[in-house]
Amino acid sequence: MGKERVNFIIHGRVQGVFYRASAMEKAIELGLTGWVKNRLDKTVEVVAEGDKKQLDHLIEWCHIGPPDAYVTEVEVKWEPYIGEFKGFSVKYREN
Repeated sequence: MGKERVNFIIHGRVQGVFYRASAMEKAIELGLTGWVKNRLDKTVEVVAEGDKKQLDHLIEWCHIGPPDAYVTEVEVKWEPYIGEFKGFSVKYREN
């Protein structure tokens, strides 16, 4: 199975509940690269690259998130694999 890239936005109570740190932990566990950040509109955005099966696992996890999160929607957009990341990180401010 080839590598892919996905960009997704998580809606709900997802800021202030350790969502970014937990998502980064899960992505690293799955062997994915990319980043996660809070957005000004109170959503969380993730860009991740890796094997499609592992990306599907991350998306599935993001529908639930950490214990204090309440996810109402996950918008998923598949994109061509670029291979631009060396690891997975948390971005700390909106660009």
